[in-house]
Amino acid sequence: QVQLQVSGPGLVKPSQTLSLTCTVSGDSITTNYYYWTWIRQPPGKGLEWMGAIGYSGSTYYSPSLESRTSISRDTSKNQFTLQMSSVTPEDTAVYYCARGSSMYDSRRYDYWGQGTQVTVSS
Repeated sequence: QVQLQVSGPGLVKPSQTLSLTCTVSGDSITTNYYYWTWIRQPPGKGLEWMGAIGYSGSTYYSPSLESRTSISRDTSKNQFTLQMSSVTPEDTAVYYCARGSSMYDSRRYDYWGQGTQVTVSS
């Protein structure tokens, strides 16, 4: 059974850096052909794909977020991490991590983390 667990602060001040970690159990993040993805859902809006890290370590970002987003991984801990700098209240959302055989198609994400609410406020 694959499980993903999101951890990180629930409250971040404007202009600071948001950092979230997704810890994976039951599978290795280096397993061939899977993408490990970050998605968010702002209040009242749909899912937004943020970026992903592939099994080889290659990273992919949403063009609208690329300038202030970084995804990395720690294979020894089987974790991957999202960092987003210069956050604003518009970054308030529920943040999810997921495993998928497709990078962009959420219908092909077979395992999701539980989602964590991140609020950007002073």
